Amino acid sequence: MTVSIVLLILVVFLVVGLPVALAMLLSGAAGLYMLGGLPFLTGILRTSPLSTANSYEIITIPMFILMAEFVIISGIANDLFRAATIWVGRLRGGVAMATALAGAGFGAISGSSTAAAATLASTSLPAMLEQGYDPKLAGGVVAISGTLAMLIPPSIALVLYGIIADVPIGDLLIAGVIPGIIVTLAIILTVALLVRLDPAAAPQGRAHTMVEKVRSLKRVGPMLVLFLAVTGSIYSGLATPTEAAGLGAFVAMLLAIWERQLTFPRLCHALRSTAHTSCMILLIILGAHVFGYFFTLSRVTNDISAWVGGLPMAPLAIMCVILIGYIILGFFMDQIAILILTVPVILPVVTQLGFDPIWFGVIVVVTAEVGMVTPPMGMNVFVVARYTRRPLGELFRGVMPHVWAHLLVIALLTLFPALVTWLPSTM
Repeated sequence: MTVSIVLLILVVFLVVGLPVALAMLLSGAAGLYMLGGLPFLTGILRTSPLSTANSYEIITIPMFILMAEFVIISGIANDLFRAATIWVGRLRGGVAMATALAGAGFGAISGSSTAAAATLASTSLPAMLEQGYDPKLAGGVVAISGTLAMLIPPSIALVLYGIIADVPIGDLLIAGVIPGIIVTLAIILTVALLVRLDPAAAPQGRAHTMVEKVRSLKRVGPMLVLFLAVTGSIYSGLATPTEAAGLGAFVAMLLAIWERQLTFPRLCHALRSTAHTSCMILLIILGAHVFGYFFTLSRVTNDISAWVGGLPMAPLAIMCVILIGYIILGFFMDQIAILILTVPVILPVVTQLGFDPIWFGVIVVVTAEVGMVTPPMGMNVFVVARYTRRPLGELFRGVMPHVWAHLLVIALLTLFPALVTWLPSTM
């Protein structure tokens, strides 16, 4: 009965628009009060803030956010898009395919999905509209390409999952590489199919000489340096994810200085933006810890695990139900909130069914990508709409073919988990 009341309080708070962090904090506090009274609640509230912030791995989050800020300042993303356009732009729909490649490249040097969507919206979308692309096709590929930053390391979403699930963050980040490549290919193939079905949606691009193609690669060099500084150092074992995040932020700052883009006002803005986002995430984690204490003490997780273990269903069928639930939650909730709310409850069930927690983390992030572009939340679609002033309905219709392609990728990764787990096993 207590659990039902607390869950009802949480739902009411979320429906009325209370921030997720406060909704979890207040509903969890109410549950703890009902379980043990005021002394019990105050004891937990006195220790939770320090135990939340006093984690070495949490330093990874502000460092990756700061790295993304410096990458945006340096203008590397614009160079990535131009280089990709030179290589594949002559194909019908080539600029849209170049957008997917630029999104993957930006994701490899930034863990922020919304930053990736905003950057692509300001660079690739105007270029496509200028060349006569269907706005629906152009907006859809920009919104979905921005989600690649959630999966390809360095990924803030995977770092958060690693902290919540208490699994090696380095293994998680490396596990996102192959699925990230598969998702990028799925976006490119979806574009190719759309322009084949409707050739008028995208024009034929102009060809470039080999000299131009080789010359464009010089601008990709800084991205490779940053990628090796972060993902390369983690994979080789030269640095922990936290050390690699600090190294990545430092190298990104050097690149911004090298490009002569890092002025004092921009530096202050980057630091202020990093502090703002980091504090928001820390507050969400604090609220989740308080809510998680209630769930642990009320033995909800144990009861759910026992109930699922007794279901007359195959583990794969149960996993399909769990993933469908994640996709439905993505329609209505922020992706970070979904991770923090559900992983402590669902992960014991998943491990009891015999699934790898690292594989599950990557799968959950891929399903979160779907939530980033589906109504009514669709954060990336709102970002693209704000930057381009295109109608939301048009952008949501343009992104739907990519949603179906993402669902096929989720099915592929579920049926063949080695696509996720093989690369970390070689570290």
